Amino acid sequence: MKAFARLVQILGSSTKTNERLQALSGYFSTAADKDKVWVIALFSGRRPRRAVNSTRLWEWCGELTSLPAWLFAECYHSVGDLAETISLVLPEKINTAESPDSSTQTIAADSTGSRPLHYYLETLTRIAGESEAVRKQFILSSWASMDQTERFVFTKLITGNFRIGVSQATMVNALAKLTGLDSAVIAHRISGNWDPSTTSFNELLSEQAKNADYSKPYPYYLAYALQDEPGSLGHPSEWLAEWKWDGIRGQLIRRNNELFVWSRGEELITDKFPEYRKILALLPEGCVLDGEILPYDGEMPLPFAALQTRIGRKNITRKQLLEAPVAFFAYDILEYDGQDIR
Repeated sequence: MKAFARLVQILGSSTKTNERLQALSGYFSTAADKDKVWVIALFSGRRPRRAVNSTRLWEWCGELTSLPAWLFAECYHSVGDLAETISLVLPEKINTAESPDSSTQTIAADSTGSRPLHYYLETLTRIAGESEAVRKQFILSSWASMDQTERFVFTKLITGNFRIGVSQATMVNALAKLTGLDSAVIAHRISGNWDPSTTSFNELLSEQAKNADYSKPYPYYLAYALQDEPGSLGHPSEWLAEWKWDGIRGQLIRRNNELFVWSRGEELITDKFPEYRKILALLPEGCVLDGEILPYDGEMPLPFAALQTRIGRKNITRKQLLEAPVAFFAYDILEYDGQDIR
């Protein structure tokens, strides 16, 4: 955890891509494989199951500090972030009344007293359904073993508000330096459904792992802001403008005689669009299309609000299918005959 907290500190304070790349490369070259997998998961937007709500963290911190509730509230208001407030007000030395949680004995600490990142994240996942006493003792004993930076990062992970100013592309490039694999290959391997608790580093980046998951999408190529003057693009007569379709970016995948639909946020949304089942008979085996999921009445796109009536619903009714029909506007073919043709 100490090494990860230091990494987060560097990434959060640096404004230069090369410095972030160097920090990530250094971390991946020395971290344990299980910690590497969790860092890839966290920086890809995956979060551990939330084990404790913010109110309990507030209460338990108050018990350790003996601060009046109004004073803690004032500190929180001034700082603006619960995890940072807790890390600032907790005393340097914490003595927990209860005996250490038995789970803390399963993985030894290093010479600094810090346990690995995966230990904390996997324990948080495991105790999410345990009694409040078990969860409280784990949080308090963890705080007691950490310095201020570690407490801040650890508490951010608990609250689910973990955000770090580093692009996935930078992380992928750091992994490319470590493994020697092409960055596009790595970006594809870390996409899709995988559990950091049960997936090893070698499995995640292996060809075998990629082939085992028939649903695995490709990373999305997204638009980005122009950094230079418009003149750097050449004369306007040479420009090509396209409509910005107001739908959901998605991928249609046919593999193993199955159809998978992915959103840009790497959410598998096949069941939300049952009308796409017809496409299974139209696409050849081993084919991936990149495009836009649009509400469409057969002649023109409908307002995005029509699609919103279907987003987030677990079950789609016949009425919704009729009122908000969808089409798929394909931009590109990413895979054909089972081969990556990007």
